[in-house]
Amino acid sequence: MQVELSQAVHDGKQPNTLLLLEHPHVYTQGRLSQQEHLLLNENQLAERGIDLVETDRGGQITYHGPGQLVAYPVVNLRDWGGPLKYVRTLEQIIIQSLSSFGITAGLVEGLTGVWIGDRKIAAIGVKISRGVAHHGFSINVNNDLSYFDHIVPCGITDRRVTSMQQILGQQIVGDVIDPAAVRYGVAYHFGQGMGFTMVEEPETSLWASSPLVGED
Repeated sequence: MQVELSQAVHDGKQPNTLLLLEHPHVYTQGRLSQQEHLLLNENQLAERGIDLVETDRGGQITYHGPGQLVAYPVVNLRDWGGPLKYVRTLEQIIIQSLSSFGITAGLVEGLTGVWIGDRKIAAIGVKISRGVAHHGFSINVNNDLSYFDHIVPCGITDRRVTSMQQILGQQIVGDVIDPAAVRYGVAYHFGQGMGFTMVEEPETSLWASSPLVGED
């Protein structure tokens, strides 16, 4: 889907688009992944109902699953700025989105993603081809963090992961953060950070299974 969107954005047939979604349980491997960072064999993955997918994004292995917000911006960067500016902007979008919920997050020198102390709350992995970026970032919202125990997330051995749910704890009414509120916050701060006017599109305007927000 992202490849098709990237082509359409490149050709000017589709506006810059932000896909916001949740995946079923899956480990995704980036271009720098090392096999020993996956701690389960094929049978164990099947027993747990976890898919394993190789991708062409940067970075190493990570986990996606229910309760986690995944954002795939498909954006033409040719007149916007280069890769470094883009990644730095994504980091600030995530930080501002978390700040809306009273969570103070930041960066760790030499490491990708967004952190709260020594715990990672958001991962970033992108690919830029012919000036168009796709893949993107994920934020741990209400997801089960135990799935990270079976991998070495992003190749980092000495730090753990966390989630919005874990950080906010007893402050959450009903023990679950509203996923719609997180999606709205990310879309808003994405528009602010990228300088885009965000327009929500109905799912049926592209693919029935892919909610998206387009740039006007």
